[in-house]
Amino acid sequence: MLRVGAHVSVAGGVENAIGNQLDVGGNCGQIFTHSPQVWQEPNIDNGQAEAFREGTAANLDGPWVIHSSYLVNLCTPKDDLRAKSIESMQSEVDAAHALDIGYVNVHLGAHTGAGVEQGLDNAASALDEIDIPSDVTVLVESDAGSGTKLGGEFEHLATVLEDSAHDLGVCLDTAHMFAAGYDLSTEDAVHETIEEFDAVVGVDTLQCIHLNDSKHECGTNKDEHAHIGKGYIGDEGMDAIINHPALEDVPLILETPTENGKSFEWNIDRVRELRE
Repeated sequence: MLRVGAHVSVAGGVENAIGNQLDVGGNCGQIFTHSPQVWQEPNIDNGQAEAFREGTAANLDGPWVIHSSYLVNLCTPKDDLRAKSIESMQSEVDAAHALDIGYVNVHLGAHTGAGVEQGLDNAASALDEIDIPSDVTVLVESDAGSGTKLGGEFEHLATVLEDSAHDLGVCLDTAHMFAAGYDLSTEDAVHETIEEFDAVVGVDTLQCIHLNDSKHECGTNKDEHAHIGKGYIGDEGMDAIINHPALEDVPLILETPTENGKSFEWNIDRVRELRE
């Protein structure tokens, strides 16, 4: 079964995400529990949580993913930012548990001069300070790799998964991978990249794919998403990703733009057209 959806709004209450997902034709999806640009606790009462759980069970195949705040930086050497990041992540995994959402997605962040090895160690140890409910898995997301941000190399993901005491998973973002230098523009390139990921990290760790095309060429470290098949990854690359035998059961969540007369609905339809 093809599981495909989009990152949708929870404006007016988290339960509204279900209708928003159905409106764009998705059967799984992703949300923020609050504005990702501020330090804020998820504000979800018991009634909203119940409505979300019941609405999901009745209308969607799932899964849902919570995307953590953009302010979270697990790699940071700064004690105050580390503490805020851990506190924020704790609130997100607790919200996921309350909503019966199985995944919380997070970027590793930037080491800001501490160095790659120390940054990865900071990330793993920060994650280990979070009390993750048994029904929730934290997913470490691949990054475009600009500046001192970590997660752009598969080895970064593998190190954090190996060093953390938690049973973590991975979310691969196709636009991020491409920007970081992993070619996805041809069928052969997709197979080579997935083989490399499997060898370094393990395809069994992959729980979610952020399916986005890229407005910039491979290896530019520029993170700007494009419509499916309309960027530098293109139709051939997207076709190969969507139909790769190792990825066919992995949920696909779109973070594509709304522009040029196209929105999530067009992109989800395009994914379904490409699925053989």
